[in-house]
Amino acid sequence: MCGERVPERHAHLVDIEQRSIDCACTACGLLFTRPGGRYRTVPDRVRHDPDAPLTGVEWAELGIPVGIAFFFVNSALGHVVASYPSPAGVTECELDLAGWDRLAAAHPLLRAPSPDVEAILIVAGSPRLAGGAPVGASADDGTEGGVEAFLIPIDTCYSLAGGLRVHWRGFDGGAEAQRLLTDFLADIRERARPLAPPDPLASPDPLAGA
Repeated sequence: MCGERVPERHAHLVDIEQRSIDCACTACGLLFTRPGGRYRTVPDRVRHDPDAPLTGVEWAELGIPVGIAFFFVNSALGHVVASYPSPAGVTECELDLAGWDRLAAAHPLLRAPSPDVEAILIVAGSPRLAGGAPVGASADDGTEGGVEAFLIPIDTCYSLAGGLRVHWRGFDGGAEAQRLLTDFLADIRERARPLAPPDPLASPDPLAGA
């Protein structure tokens, strides 16, 4: 955005006004790490919460029509937005905000993402089976393998959706899309670290977990 050459490994910026993601040089990536203003740097952390995993019953209460979806706080709207990857790319779906708030009250991970730049990825059902053993899944409700939930960078969500859109074939996506999803989930599981307890001295973000 400043005209400097962007290295192969680089940060991304979310344009809050245009709702877009742009590549950033190292200097710009460092410049926009603090909240406020038009641009926000996308962090690279990946977290899960083994102490408070979601259950299949809790996931079902949200009424999301697919087995993999991501949720982030849209600061312009002031609430959480739900989307999922599809053959058409990123598809937004209706979310029961009261239901989400109830889940967030019981699950610290769901309250942890920074608005606009981080998301909660939830994987349930058959997508969870791709890529090996799940991390932080709960099956105490008797459902098949439970549910996985991760805090991930927002650009990672759109990267997955874009890749699936390009490679999707037929009704179930085909072998290439399934392989992409397998590799994606394996990478997320490997990168995931336990969610740290909240810092009591940190200033609360009024939109986090909204």
